[in-house]
Amino acid sequence: MASTTGWTIRDWQEAYRNGQSPQALLEALLEAEDPRDPAWISLASREQLAAQIATLSPEQPLYGVPFAIKDNIDAFGFETTAACTEYGYRPECDAEAVKALKEAGAVLIGKTNLDQFATGLVGTRSPWGAVPNTFDDAVMAGGSSSGSAAIVARGTVPFSLGTDTAGSGRVPAGLNNIVGLKPTRGAISTRGVVPACRSLDCVSVFALTTADAGVIQSCMEAGENTDSFGCSRLEYGSNPDRALRAPGPVRRLAIPRDPEWYGDDQQREAWEQALSQWRSLGVEVVERDFTTLYAMAELLYEGPWIAERHAAISTFMEANAAAMNPVVRDIIRRAEGFTATDAFNGLYRQHELRHALDQELAEIDALLVPTAPITPSISAVEADPVHLNARLGRYTNFVNLADLCALALPAGFRGDGLPFGITLISGAWRDRDLQELGAQWLNHAPTPLGATGRERPPETPAEPDVGTVQVTVVGAHLSGMPLNDQLTGRGARLLQSTTTAPCYRLYALAGTTPPKPGLRRDTTGKALEVEVWTMPTEHFGSFVELIPHPLGIGTVELADGTWTKGFICEEAGLEGATDITHLGGWRAYIQSLRKQQG
Repeated sequence: MASTTGWTIRDWQEAYRNGQSPQALLEALLEAEDPRDPAWISLASREQLAAQIATLSPEQPLYGVPFAIKDNIDAFGFETTAACTEYGYRPECDAEAVKALKEAGAVLIGKTNLDQFATGLVGTRSPWGAVPNTFDDAVMAGGSSSGSAAIVARGTVPFSLGTDTAGSGRVPAGLNNIVGLKPTRGAISTRGVVPACRSLDCVSVFALTTADAGVIQSCMEAGENTDSFGCSRLEYGSNPDRALRAPGPVRRLAIPRDPEWYGDDQQREAWEQALSQWRSLGVEVVERDFTTLYAMAELLYEGPWIAERHAAISTFMEANAAAMNPVVRDIIRRAEGFTATDAFNGLYRQHELRHALDQELAEIDALLVPTAPITPSISAVEADPVHLNARLGRYTNFVNLADLCALALPAGFRGDGLPFGITLISGAWRDRDLQELGAQWLNHAPTPLGATGRERPPETPAEPDVGTVQVTVVGAHLSGMPLNDQLTGRGARLLQSTTTAPCYRLYALAGTTPPKPGLRRDTTGKALEVEVWTMPTEHFGSFVELIPHPLGIGTVELADGTWTKGFICEEAGLEGATDITHLGGWRAYIQSLRKQQG
């Protein structure tokens, strides 16, 4: 059996299409993992693995794809510890983000180590031990999502979940040569996540490619979101009048004037090399004073937001302070020095700074920053845990307070062989715009996949997120077909004519007017002709309301490995239907009917 190390989501899907079984591949993967590895806190048992595999269906977009989650995120059957044994509890259900991924067919293989209570950017504040960098055991992996980043960088799984409040989903990505996606705050439910700062927390994604990170974000966004801090684009509003909010291609990037490196010349040299490559990519790079952003960052640990960390675990801390990591305990205890008046003054200051940013960055599409200004050793962090941690957050701490989204990307290697990373930052709901530019960057300056040594495949740019949804149609909604006006009448436009991945079957449904097909995912199927349309999001709901039973909207895989919303058919609707897969598409079937009718 071939090694699965370094496989992307597409590699896993291809293996299953070629006849490999989830049971064989996933059991082999788990057997290769050492439960004593500090990157893991817990691994799935054989029984847990079998139970998940038993629920899988080949129609699921993430069918049999393995993943891991940070151990401050709930998963049924696993203990949640937040890297504190005494805090541990057994949740009654999955976190909503995990539930969405399982419903899409992904299989959870374990929970990963972190800085205790997600407090830290170093990955060393855990009773399970410090997580080493995947390129050098003497160097820290970064935190707090240290284990989640390490497991992806090693190629054990194609993606994992972390959390991000101050940079925990970005710093470990930058230090381990992988992609770290910090979504728009509220877009993905944090219900079932142990809070750090509940009003700022995000579930983040680590992946080997931007395409995989985007797929996982989409799956979680499509899931249930009952989080009181959750929101959708329509509820929230993209508000293009705010800085960094105008949707569309990213053309003008602001970089920090006179960036701080704290004496780490290797980081500085890697940054300068990356900038020269960015300028050759065809985007405009301009220097800006980041003083306002740095002032925003200071609020997170020097202001009253530290009290929000205390609010999350105050009851536990009262009775179990001695059980906590002393650095984490001392940081959270600073909350005792703040008052309710301080909290309101902090909120006022936050809004003042946001207003100032609107003025200062009015003509900027996104920010380009080093993911981290330093790459310290584990021993250096142990000797100076607070100051080095603060330095690591220089270019990350302001992002959630300023209500921005971010994408950490590999950016080559330092002179000593350690990875260097950059981060793109833009306004809320510009996640797909950053993924589009991130794909261009990695195609322009590719690095190997994580620490696996595998060559990076071409990145597939994401469709710019401008308030539209892509819909794949296979039958009566095709161009020139009877129901095409249901698309054009809602402002939809044709993006491309293409085919599905070679794993679908097409059926002519019985008794439908006008005639309609049913699409079903099947490993014995073939590639089928389809069209991909883009429709304004505001009209998508009314379009879906027109779809009759047994048809519905699900997720369809295209020939290039990307996934879009598309027509699917319930199994019951295929009774009495005619299999027309061999014809290759609905148009050919309609033509065959016309020939028969003379």
